[in-house]
Amino acid sequence: MTARPEPVSRRERPAKPALTRSGIIATAVRVMRAEGLQHVTMRRLAKELDTGPASLYVYVANAAELHAAILDELLGEVDLGPAGAGGDWREGIEAILSSYTHLLVQLPSLAHSALVARPSGANYLNLLDALLALLKQGGVPDDQAAWGVDTLLQVATASAAEHAGEDDSDSTEKEWEAVAAAVENASADQVPHVTALGAELLSGSPKMRRKWATRMLLNGILHTPRDPS
Repeated sequence: MTARPEPVSRRERPAKPALTRSGIIATAVRVMRAEGLQHVTMRRLAKELDTGPASLYVYVANAAELHAAILDELLGEVDLGPAGAGGDWREGIEAILSSYTHLLVQLPSLAHSALVARPSGANYLNLLDALLALLKQGGVPDDQAAWGVDTLLQVATASAAEHAGEDDSDSTEKEWEAVAAAVENASADQVPHVTALGAELLSGSPKMRRKWATRMLLNGILHTPRDPS
């Protein structure tokens, strides 16, 4: 008599890992690094995590919250060491903002999203705290520092978004060439100030301009009281 084959239970299929917010964000970061932020959708993440899109909304409310969480996760890579290294406080802020912009410039889709994303996680708070510590070290009044740190990050983010992916973009180079040609060929009668400062308008590397912009902002933050009204 032939023995009956042992039935295979469906329960032997490995159980899926439990969904967690941190796991969803980690998956989103992996997809973004490989394919860009435009491919980080709830449907795509659900496929990666072997679940339905509706399940993800329990942990992440919408795409804006997802993008903010991705940004916060990556902010953990910003070098905050200068905040505790001693030395000149301005140079410390420049170094932290340089690390921040370098991170965004390497991830063009995230850099543009960061202009409107509003992270609120631990890494964002650590970044704020490091910058505030250096502003305090520089003698910036607390109320001016509280508003100034927001301005510093806004300008750094805008600069990163402007220059993100430039090395890989032929269209960006052509755009800058068009701007340069417009300035160089401008009419002295119609725009005399532009023609007088044409060379200066086009001078300096993005890195030099970012450093100068940071110094300019720090001088303003230090010496501009908040309007009591």
